[in-house]
Amino acid sequence: MMRINKYLAECGVCSRREADKYIEQGKVKVNQKIAVSGMQVSEQDVVEVFGKVIEPKNRKIVLAYYKPIGVTCTEKDAHADKTIIQALNYPVRLTYAGRLDKDSEGLIIMTNDGDLIQNMMKGANGHEKEYMVKVNKEITKEFLEKMSQGVYLKELDQKTRPCKLEQIGKFTFRIILTQGLNRQIRRMCQEFGYKVTSLRRDRVVNVELKGLRSGQFRELQGEELAQLYELCGMK
Repeated sequence: MMRINKYLAECGVCSRREADKYIEQGKVKVNQKIAVSGMQVSEQDVVEVFGKVIEPKNRKIVLAYYKPIGVTCTEKDAHADKTIIQALNYPVRLTYAGRLDKDSEGLIIMTNDGDLIQNMMKGANGHEKEYMVKVNKEITKEFLEKMSQGVYLKELDQKTRPCKLEQIGKFTFRIILTQGLNRQIRRMCQEFGYKVTSLRRDRVVNVELKGLRSGQFRELQGEELAQLYELCGMK
């Protein structure tokens, strides 16, 4: 058991001082009753703030989130039009596992499980990430072959790992990477005189974007979640 303001702070909802204000304003409920300052709660209690149920602090949450174009992958940035934390607006504090640049859209895994993030982000693990890419001029066989062999990126002084590509349309291709360098696909295309006009991430490891629209999310559960942990070496 702990005081309600400390509980809300540890769940990542707000500071203790902010929690006290919300309680005074009648914005906090415990088991559907208005909370009072100083009351004790536990993880078995159903706590709500502004009508949203707060998840117990120890429960691991993993979301598949469709990041819209224009949202910046950062937790705090005074210069960002909208951060991913603001866009998601989830009641529990979550962090992203792998970035997408502001001009790109698609799947991002959001979680409060730091170990999962670490295992997903470790480049040596070679977890697959799949993207749908559209470029500004017609795709050639030579372009696909050279991209798949790995590309030396002058700006990063690094060669990318070999990857899988499949042409989908005249200007569109699918690419599967096992690393996540900064703006990697855009830089790779640029080396061959192509400019990316749209980029969407459709899959991370075994988790797919299917069924989600821009700005939507779903919580991973059951076999899908178990398989993600297993593939990340956390069975």
